[in-house]
Amino acid sequence: MDKKLKVGILGGTGMVGQRFVTLLDNHPWFEVVAVAASERSSGMSYEEAVQGRWKIDVPMPDHVKGIMVRNVMDISKIADEVDMVFCAVDMKKDDIRELEEKYAKAEIPVVSNNSAHRWTDDVPMIIPEVNPGHAAIIEKQKKRLGTRKGFISVKSNCSLQSYVPPVHALMDFEPQKVLACTYQAISGAGKVFSDWPEIIDNVIPYIGGEDEKSETEPLKIWGKIEGDRIVRASGPIISAQCYRVPVSDGHMAAVSISFKNKPPKEEIITRWKEFKGKPQELKLPSAPARFLTYFEQPDRPQTKLERNLEKGMGISVGRLREDLLFDYKFVCLSHNTIRGAAGGGVLMAELLKAEGYLY
Repeated sequence: MDKKLKVGILGGTGMVGQRFVTLLDNHPWFEVVAVAASERSSGMSYEEAVQGRWKIDVPMPDHVKGIMVRNVMDISKIADEVDMVFCAVDMKKDDIRELEEKYAKAEIPVVSNNSAHRWTDDVPMIIPEVNPGHAAIIEKQKKRLGTRKGFISVKSNCSLQSYVPPVHALMDFEPQKVLACTYQAISGAGKVFSDWPEIIDNVIPYIGGEDEKSETEPLKIWGKIEGDRIVRASGPIISAQCYRVPVSDGHMAAVSISFKNKPPKEEIITRWKEFKGKPQELKLPSAPARFLTYFEQPDRPQTKLERNLEKGMGISVGRLREDLLFDYKFVCLSHNTIRGAAGGGVLMAELLKAEGYLY
């Protein structure tokens, strides 16, 4: 890539926005030139705006410290400075939907971490190794919006990254039913332990809207483009329960699965070990060399040991065994703010640039 794209981060002062800032530091294709947040932070330097609120486990990059934070509503000014934006704003869903469309109509591509447009028919919801072909719907979306280069592309819910890729690697065997229980880190709520002492020595069996997202979003990811919309797949049927657990980072899922054509255990493990997607084929900068890693040890993967696998972009899987109600059960894990949030967004943007949608 000859020229770096100039990018902005909307919602750059929050936890996911901070993760975007760190992951884009010295990125070979993208350069952060603008950060935007609420009116409360507008006019401050980025360092001032997040003072006492830096939640990432690596230092703030020097080059963003002096960037003046803009109001996210200053769309025309930000559009003059950037080629695209990453969006991680904390607003009401209807307001996010409107905001992202305004940026797209200002000819600024939006790669969003938000859920507002996940069910918009012509907005792709992409896990780059799973459904890169859904980017093709962008041309239909641009026609609807009346834009030349502006569009919206979103990533899925963070918890899906743990169990959807291992299931996707087995789609040839036609999975029929999936039971997924997710054990989600507090960073998924934008928290660290000092913010949330009530979670210590505790498990909360409820995360608002999470069960429904976990059951339905995979069906759009596995769906097909028909005309000017993405039509969700009819299956597999997914039942999910989502729990908040006292872990800093890393979403784990305990999965049970039944197939129309039950494969041998050895074949499943082989599929996981050999699975590669478009990011690996294209050698994208943020792509993990090995997307899925299977652990033979009976007590792995463990959140603390495996969440940073492949710089937080790899998925770890283990404990595959026969199940009394389903065909098999297994455990899987992903880093929720890297692969599940900002890192997944950066990888999606790399895919879109490589495929000619960002320029």
